[in-house]
Amino acid sequence: MLSKKTKYGLKALSYLANKENNIPVLISEIAVSENISQKFLESILLSLKKNGILASKKGKGGGYYLRKNSDEIKISEVIRILEGPIAMLPCVSLNYYERCDDCTSEDECSLNILMAEVRDSTLKILENKTLSDFKCGSQIF
Repeated sequence: MLSKKTKYGLKALSYLANKENNIPVLISEIAVSENISQKFLESILLSLKKNGILASKKGKGGGYYLRKNSDEIKISEVIRILEGPIAMLPCVSLNYYERCDDCTSEDECSLNILMAEVRDSTLKILENKTLSDFKCGSQIF
């Protein structure tokens, strides 16, 4: 299940992707439009900025805007930034792998095999969806 942080991050990015000419948008505008706490949204947008998804402009006419084109921002990338691993178990994670303490053999573990299949199916979708798939009135949620 996605955390509220990730859900709100995707909603905010979708809002920004739908803005014409990538004009900077105030946090307060996104917060009101998407019904997100402004303080919570600030921390989410800061994480996305630190990871190269967003940029910001200070002063009059300032706000947040997409650093890349919306068709270059994969949903899987956003989820990893805000949520962490996509895999349900650390032993099948591609980017956050950890061996399970209670497992004697990953090759023979039926749970590992099943969760690797779930991960692969999930990634097949998330790696092929970008923010541009949610533009022009499309709803993520």
